Amino acid sequence: MDFAKLDHDRMNRTGFPEVIFCQGKPDEYLVDIYKKMYETEGQAFGTRASEHQYNIVKAALPEASYDKISRILKVIPTEKQIPKDKLIGNVAVVTAGTADIPVAEEAAGTIEYFGSKVNRVYDVGVSGIHRLLSNVDVLNEANCVVAVAGMEGALASVVGGLVKVPVIAVPTSVGYGANMGGMSALLTMINSCANGISVVNIDNGYGAGYIATQINRLATH
Repeated sequence: MDFAKLDHDRMNRTGFPEVIFCQGKPDEYLVDIYKKMYETEGQAFGTRASEHQYNIVKAALPEASYDKISRILKVIPTEKQIPKDKLIGNVAVVTAGTADIPVAEEAAGTIEYFGSKVNRVYDVGVSGIHRLLSNVDVLNEANCVVAVAGMEGALASVVGGLVKVPVIAVPTSVGYGANMGGMSALLTMINSCANGISVVNIDNGYGAGYIATQINRLATH
């Protein structure tokens, strides 16, 4: 394809198929990419898709499905869908607030697509820390925790000080002016004094989900 070089060998090299970043792609390119991925891989998974993009992909590939919250657009035939009881391991995805859920769902949807089990623990930010403390056992049962927070981004530090498993911190662009589009949360997470925390880019639920899947696979094999 002149406008895209699809990496059909990525699954063999890395254990993960190529994923489509939908945002900003021209309509005709996006449709052709999905069609080619589906033709060669038997399925296709994309992030940051709009409802318009879903509609044009579905017109070409009727098996396409779309989640408005996570903005994940995937085309998976029924026989290739992994049943919930076949998902492996355990990854906890935690948010500080309800406004952080879209990024968390991008992470959770990615983790489930790649075959791992997710436990969602939402709206347990530090402003009502009893909500988080009542779920510490759930977090410690997981092989890793994805902590998603905007505002000042303190959730990841608190989680890192409470659990025995790796924490993947995801800063979000949720917050008032001094949040600076997620920069405040990002800097808080990078500067955390808690151990065992790694940080991905602002609003990068997909990146967190990918790393969480890698950790979960290592823990279950």
